Amino acid sequence: MKIGTWIGLLALISGISANAADVRRMVLKNGTEMRGQLLRERDDAVLIDLGFTVLSVPRTEIASLEKVADAQALVASATTGEDIYFIEPNREPLAVEKNVERVAEAVVQIQTASGLGSGFIINKLGYVITNQHVIAGEREITVMVYRKRPGGLEKQVFTKVKIIAMNGFLDLAILQIDDPAAESLPFVPMGDSDALTQGQHVFAIGSPLGLERTVSQGIVSIKARESGGRWYIQSTTQINPGNSGGPLFNSRGEVVGVNNMKSAGIGVEGLGFSIPANVLKLFLKNRDAFAFDPRNPNAGFRYLPPPATAETKVETPKEP
Repeated sequence: MKIGTWIGLLALISGISANAADVRRMVLKNGTEMRGQLLRERDDAVLIDLGFTVLSVPRTEIASLEKVADAQALVASATTGEDIYFIEPNREPLAVEKNVERVAEAVVQIQTASGLGSGFIINKLGYVITNQHVIAGEREITVMVYRKRPGGLEKQVFTKVKIIAMNGFLDLAILQIDDPAAESLPFVPMGDSDALTQGQHVFAIGSPLGLERTVSQGIVSIKARESGGRWYIQSTTQINPGNSGGPLFNSRGEVVGVNNMKSAGIGVEGLGFSIPANVLKLFLKNRDAFAFDPRNPNAGFRYLPPPATAETKVETPKEP
């Protein structure tokens, strides 16, 4: 029997009508997210059609169940996302080692004259996300990509990199690899940071201390921790200098945060902080407000000379 016929019979037996507009977003307690047509709600379980199969999910495993307002918008978002980023509904959760295989090529190392950091590609235009402090004050930026080739990895170095937008308060920046080869580079989907739950497993990929392609894993300690007027995802994932600007992934291989900083000190460990992906989405949607134009001295950020110290201050001779 065809799956469509089976769904129709299931709807008839359950005493419901298949309503294409009744699309729900379900988040499980382990962090897995799925979207599909609601078939039936029972006291002990929820039946949901994912398009290729029907699941009966126990109520005890569901963290939240929300109605999606526009099913057509959901279908459109499966390929293009809300704006310049990409989302993939119903993406399959995988173990960390399998996730690394499918997302690692989109994680890049960013090099400047003063240091290095991490970043990740979000679309086929070669747009790269990183922290603003990684590229602040720099005009010559290099992006290094690690591609899988038969027999090993190959480094691709891109030296033509433009600054599209940056915001110092949010500590976010958008770069673009200005090269036709950028169209063939892999990119990663964006996730929903609001759907994170305490204890959920997450992992990071980046270049801590310049050690490229480093993977670290942890759990979400709390999904909203305030610091300096901003809020962060606090996790036990190891974040070190060089991880800045790199992605924090969930079990579906979606970016749920931008790694930003850690708390350091004697006896301090397991305190990593990431900018939530939903904050990044707002920054991307409003990127024109933070557009960088090197020809305009009032655009972007201006760096004033430091105040003179007692050693460098020159006093004007007084009149006799």
